[in-house]
Amino acid sequence: MKRSPLAALTATLATALLASGLLLGSAVPALAHDALKSSSPAKNAVVESLDEVELEFSAKVRMPFVIVRGDGEAQHQSGKPEVDGAVVRQAVKGPLPDGKYTIAYRVVSSDGHPIEGEIPFRVKGAETPSPSPSGSASSSASSEATLAASAPAPSAAASAATEQAAQEQGGTFPVWLIIVIGALVGIGIGFLLSARKKQP
Repeated sequence: MKRSPLAALTATLATALLASGLLLGSAVPALAHDALKSSSPAKNAVVESLDEVELEFSAKVRMPFVIVRGDGEAQHQSGKPEVDGAVVRQAVKGPLPDGKYTIAYRVVSSDGHPIEGEIPFRVKGAETPSPSPSGSASSSASSEATLAASAPAPSAAASAATEQAAQEQGGTFPVWLIIVIGALVGIGIGFLLSARKKQP
């Protein structure tokens, strides 16, 4: 039975479409690279505190590199990142003060392609460390020392005046003793004069 040219053309087109579909279906998985699935904290999230950054990818990754940048390009990561299959964890130096931060990461995917990106987030409402009791005690001791140093000392003039008065009291001769001595001297002179007059 002979086929018409139209039927032969239709069969040829169907075969070509089926072959191209198979080729496309096998090429799509090869073209799909690994990617970041989620992160903690999430992009543009606002958190009160942060001890660790967690990144989860669509497949296993290796050679992770993670930094946590703050204001002035200051880095707040602690140690090296740890990888567990498709999850990368990075410890953070804490506690983080309020402000804007960025997680910058770079890993190598399972098919050898690098994956990198940045995740901004904010810290708001972080606890402020209270002053330690030892610091308060030191402040009190310093205040007392300052007050003692600023207390007015006895003036040199007052001390000199007190010393001079003591010297004057110790060196003054009693007036009544002078009068008694003068009287005795006068009586003695009178006796001597009267004794001379009585002599022949």
